[in-house]
Amino acid sequence: MNMQASAINIYSVIKPRSILAELPVLLSFNLLLVATSYISIDLPFSPVPITGQTFGVLLIGMLLGKVRGTAVVMAYLLEGIAGLPVFAGGQAGIVALVGPTGGYLIGFLVAAYCVGALADKQFDRSYLKSVLAMTLGTGIIFFFGLLGLSRFGLASNLTVLLDLGFIPFIPGAILKIGLASVILPSIWKKIGKTTYSDNEFNS
Repeated sequence: MNMQASAINIYSVIKPRSILAELPVLLSFNLLLVATSYISIDLPFSPVPITGQTFGVLLIGMLLGKVRGTAVVMAYLLEGIAGLPVFAGGQAGIVALVGPTGGYLIGFLVAAYCVGALADKQFDRSYLKSVLAMTLGTGIIFFFGLLGLSRFGLASNLTVLLDLGFIPFIPGAILKIGLASVILPSIWKKIGKTTYSDNEFNS
């Protein structure tokens, strides 16, 4: 059977055979997410920084699928709540979850599950479907982020809310969606070529 056709998501092709062997691999994805959180630029007019977290969350969700992708993001949130400096700019603690950016953190978890579910349905194999999945995931993050930010006296002023938590981030979101949407189908093409070569070698 063709490995590419039978695979659920990219990770299902490369994952180790045992759960024990999976742990360091999943840890590496967790560390990747932490690394993207340190790509952080504070904005003087907004409590929400520009970070690489959205890219990390969406990419991990699509690569690992809904189960493992969600688990990695959940572990990341629990690490931060426990006091490890893994949130944007090295922040940590429950205060980050209940603060102005807490809604975005919750959105990460929901987005990872949703884009992972779409990846499990092969949305990561074409550029267009990858863009759709990533756009949905980005929208989910912004929805929860703006919902959380609105609790800080902004619920009655939609214009200010969007100026602080959405509009400045649109160019970066487009860039992240485009980059991730190119990476995923390209990996599948590489997997397909490798599988084809292996089948020829073994025939």
